[in-house]
Amino acid sequence: MSFHADILQATKENLNFRTVLFTGEKSQLVVMSIPPGGEIGEETHEHVEQTLFFLSGTGKAMLDDVENAIHSGDVAVVTPGTKHNFINTGREPLKIYTVYSPPNHIDGRIHATKADADADNEDEEFGHKVP
Repeated sequence: MSFHADILQATKENLNFRTVLFTGEKSQLVVMSIPPGGEIGEETHEHVEQTLFFLSGTGKAMLDDVENAIHSGDVAVVTPGTKHNFINTGREPLKIYTVYSPPNHIDGRIHATKADADADNEDEEFGHKVP
């Protein structure tokens, strides 16, 4: 199964905290919208590598307690075992598209808000079961 989309448009139009667009055998494509003052939330993936592309907005990246500014056009690669968080410090949503390898969320999952994502124990468990 393959997938094709205008990722810039899909990211721009996404209003949800997290929307899983595509899940393949070895990778997953997700779009995110982090509201002003919001954050992805501190986490560490034991076996998953994550590449985040920042389409619009401003914020800060925390990678193993090292802070870096985030601007439109930036990319961050989070290797397995890296404690990380991304925080929106701007006045507009921080729009992100991200690739997980291997997949880290249940295929097709949509979380309108971070609170919805935090409450989804089934999706959280899926991410922890990644080999």
